[in-house]
Amino acid sequence: MTDWTPHTARARAWFEALRDDICAAFESVEREAGSDAAFTYTPWNREEEGNPDPGGGVQGLMKGKIFEKVGVNVSTVRGSFAKEFAGSINGASAEAPGFVATGISLVAHMSNPHVPAVHMNTRFLTTTKAWFGGGADLNPPIPYEEDTQAFHAAMRAACDPHGADYYQRYSKWAEDYFYIPHRKVHRGVGGIFCDHLECTDEAGFEANFAFIRDIGSQFLSIFPAIVRKRMNQPFDAADEAQMFEYRGRYAEFNLVYDRGTIFGLKTGGNIDAILMSLPPRATWS
Repeated sequence: MTDWTPHTARARAWFEALRDDICAAFESVEREAGSDAAFTYTPWNREEEGNPDPGGGVQGLMKGKIFEKVGVNVSTVRGSFAKEFAGSINGASAEAPGFVATGISLVAHMSNPHVPAVHMNTRFLTTTKAWFGGGADLNPPIPYEEDTQAFHAAMRAACDPHGADYYQRYSKWAEDYFYIPHRKVHRGVGGIFCDHLECTDEAGFEANFAFIRDIGSQFLSIFPAIVRKRMNQPFDAADEAQMFEYRGRYAEFNLVYDRGTIFGLKTGGNIDAILMSLPPRATWS
């Protein structure tokens, strides 16, 4: 079984600090709207037979005036993949199924159809290899080009200090990944997505960790600004109907294709935390 490492501890500390900053920022938006909504935090412990230290996490959830439903979860878990699943994970196999994983996962569904939904997830995994992955993407029911451009500019700002080709590569990866094949549509307007940023030595860990931190920091800088720009914009029943239909597509992607959902369910994660990405209301025609 894979052991806890100092690298895991450092990544976990960052993810937890980022969670605290994001939740405070989102609660501040609610205060500005005259709402006293706040996050509730529910700890959970993972269970695995024969594993004395499987870890767990904390589910953060808020339902407010502006944020109809937003979850910000952090988990740090340790164990062994099922043999039939291990071969699909970088550095794992039926012969070496051990893993340690820590990460933050965020999904926000908004009350106003003009305010985009959003997803952000970053993570650090250790098997026989160690790597970072994740990203952030914007999911507006009613897209605005200026919001799309602002979000992508923030993601480019996260990428550019770390690689001249990072934004081009990882925005294309997001475009390809957040696609719903059976609908032949994209889930949203994209962002960035990366995976298997391998840390083969200390320098590699530091470089990749710096990039992952910049993704989180840029997300925190741009998304609350977009929310404030749109949250008081008037909407009607047709706008709301468009939002509910869009949310149905979002739910389809997360239940059928999303790697994080599959990983959580395959590794004995907390069901409520895993499925917090699902919208509170949606429609299918």
